Amino acid sequence: MSASSRRSANLTLVAHRARGGSSDAVEHLVAATRDDVRRFIATLTDPGHSEELTQETFVRALRGLPRYAGQSSVLSWLFAIARHTVVDRYRSTAARPTEVAVTDWESVPRTPAACGRFDELLALTDLVRHLAPDRRDAFVATQVQGYTYAEVAQATGLPIGTVRSRVARARAELAASVRAAEEAA
Repeated sequence: MSASSRRSANLTLVAHRARGGSSDAVEHLVAATRDDVRRFIATLTDPGHSEELTQETFVRALRGLPRYAGQSSVLSWLFAIARHTVVDRYRSTAARPTEVAVTDWESVPRTPAACGRFDELLALTDLVRHLAPDRRDAFVATQVQGYTYAEVAQATGLPIGTVRSRVARARAELAASVRAAEEAA
């Protein structure tokens, strides 16, 4: 069993103990996954907000722990909660009017390129979510979280060529999905 598989199995056991009410297990679960969740959040939003959003993610995760059934890895489950936390923050921020102390509205810069980026982020996140789990995990680990192919290969116990192949296939699938969406529009 690879180190990554052992870690995942261990985290699942810890999550089930935490779900059963063990405060030590809750502390261990948070300590063991906090850096991964914070790093994931930092790739989705301004890194200056990652600590606050990480805390919110764990508040939500601990509330939802009784519903965790172990059908996915603990990190995948936490990353999904983190993504929803970030999206909810963007939506909340976008719903509030922005106050700007500008006397000459003509001087306010308009950047049309920046207007659609959040929607594009949501669309791409949705496309990544629909990748096959093995491709998605390899893609997210290398392209989002910044791990090298060698680190992912070592952590998962897979040959480095398999990791590269999964990432390449994920990229090709994402590119095809984006092209199909553009053609449909």
